[in-house]
Amino acid sequence: MKSLTLQVQFSITDLTMFLLKTWRSTAFALYGYMNFTKAGFIEHSKKFKDEDVQIQIPGKNCIVTGANSGIGYATVEGLAQRGATVYMVCRSKEKGEAALSEIQSRTGNQNLHLEICDLSSVNEIKSFASRFSEKDVPVHVLVNNAGVLEQNRVITPEGFEMNFAVNVLGTYAMTELMLPLLEKAAPDARVITVSSGGMYSTPLTEDLQYSDSNFNGTAQYARNKRVQVAFTEKWAETYNNKGIGFYSMHPGWAETPGVARSLPSFSKALSGKLRTSEEGADTVIWLALQPKEKLVSGALYFDRAEAPKHLKFSATSGSHTLIDSVIRSLRSMASLSV
Repeated sequence: MKSLTLQVQFSITDLTMFLLKTWRSTAFALYGYMNFTKAGFIEHSKKFKDEDVQIQIPGKNCIVTGANSGIGYATVEGLAQRGATVYMVCRSKEKGEAALSEIQSRTGNQNLHLEICDLSSVNEIKSFASRFSEKDVPVHVLVNNAGVLEQNRVITPEGFEMNFAVNVLGTYAMTELMLPLLEKAAPDARVITVSSGGMYSTPLTEDLQYSDSNFNGTAQYARNKRVQVAFTEKWAETYNNKGIGFYSMHPGWAETPGVARSLPSFSKALSGKLRTSEEGADTVIWLALQPKEKLVSGALYFDRAEAPKHLKFSATSGSHTLIDSVIRSLRSMASLSV
């Protein structure tokens, strides 16, 4: 009888989890289709104020990771158009040099610099941070844009699952190591982390490297993006007296090389309905330009407005209580001092 009771309990639990996952996926798909497409951007842009993005920022130093294509490229171009000095962090020297040359030509801004760093490697990030710190320049804006969606389980030379290594561990390590230079730009310093609407489909989990034998790259990517939103909240709380603003944003569904490569069926199904890279980067530029008193540190932004971090009835908000444990794990993996 006891065994039967346990089986019934497990069955009810399994059914509940199945229904919850189904609801999250359905709610995300509907919400996304209504808001994240090009049509959503056009509708939301009716409320945009042109003067918000006409601000010039000469003399401000900006770092953009994953800068040679897609949203990263559009972000660099947007910042360069406004007179910023931009440091483009790219994995490929060849692609980085080509992007830098193109953007200089298009904007006339010669204050662009290429920095080579593979964001999947903590050691390379530490090396980059050490080299960059020698410049002793204040960092006004750090844009954590670099990301990857690898559908198969790939392990980096340092022993980490690839999606996690770039999207979570690399983003976390880069930000923590840039804190001293961000403090030099206080009270105007800000960190902008490019997340994804995919995070709406999943709660925060301590299973950072997706231990399930049935690896799902898309699900792992969504988990990674949930972590980014959660640790942005935690950064805002932890460093609220350092004069640095921390913001996450999601760009909607944009037609970028990364999306075409990683999600070909999705890209094909929504052909003609996806946003351009420039539309995806619009809120990044907006966040970089706004007076900080207009922004909420720790918040998630979408289409120039604060956005919810959780969809209704998705039971994801309570999971953010795990963030302290997650951050302890990240600090240990990256060998950052506690």
